[in-house]
Amino acid sequence: MITAEDGTQAWELLQKPNPPNLLILDWLMPGIDGIELCHRIRQKQPDQYQYILLLSGKDEKQDVVDGLDAGADDYLTKPFDIAELRARLRAGKRILSLQQELIQAREVLRYQATHDELTGLSSRRASLQLLHGELQRGLRAQTPTGILMIDLDHFKNVNDSYGHVVGDVVLKEASQRIAQAVRSYDFVGRYGGEEFLAVLSKCTPDELEQVAERARGAVAERPILANGAEIRVTASVGGVVTVSEIPELDLLSAADAALYRAKQTGRNRVVIGSCKTSHAENVAADSDQTTSCHS
Repeated sequence: MITAEDGTQAWELLQKPNPPNLLILDWLMPGIDGIELCHRIRQKQPDQYQYILLLSGKDEKQDVVDGLDAGADDYLTKPFDIAELRARLRAGKRILSLQQELIQAREVLRYQATHDELTGLSSRRASLQLLHGELQRGLRAQTPTGILMIDLDHFKNVNDSYGHVVGDVVLKEASQRIAQAVRSYDFVGRYGGEEFLAVLSKCTPDELEQVAERARGAVAERPILANGAEIRVTASVGGVVTVSEIPELDLLSAADAALYRAKQTGRNRVVIGSCKTSHAENVAADSDQTTSCHS
């Protein structure tokens, strides 16, 4: 239990990290009174709801209304019975407990909405949103952004030979290896099936190729153990780097084209394509910008 000598000290305590969420306030306090403190707490809107029990010697109906309107959750007049105070505090704790359950349920739903259930990586939708944000940051800062499309080679053979349960184990392990191969401040998402999307901020073409080779090598370096079997898996990687305002679909298409080339030239390899912008000659000062991407 934390106590404060007056309303001012109480408000200062509530500004600190991890403040209490069950509060007993006296209406009449030096400095900041209970009503003003209620107003301040509700205006601040902390991350977690704070349950307020307001104590007062005022017992007129309008006083009760004023206290509840100020933001108090419950109101107890003095002198009060200690048993009643404890009962009201238990009621407050029940409400806070329900709040915590709702917060946990919300976080679970938020995680499920943004993450792939099998691999734990970002979902396709979340990955595309992260890509959009990173491209915008890179454009503002005029720093290069790299993207990699990573696809497990002949993964259908794994499912056909060992079954989908084993295939899931292989997918999960491969995804972890890829995620560990990129830089700590980059991210990897599951783009779909056995394909992954990596977004690398402030990444030059040379750095992109190094990370891509690291990811490819991490997948291929040793067999994946699943259901007593040692399964060798490789990955093909295609990537591009941009510093220009190029449509995201064009970037993804360019990375996908590079990936296709890696597949066509033997698999288990890296191909870094390019995305370039060129300005068509035009007499007008505001001539249109055309975009071309190729591998």
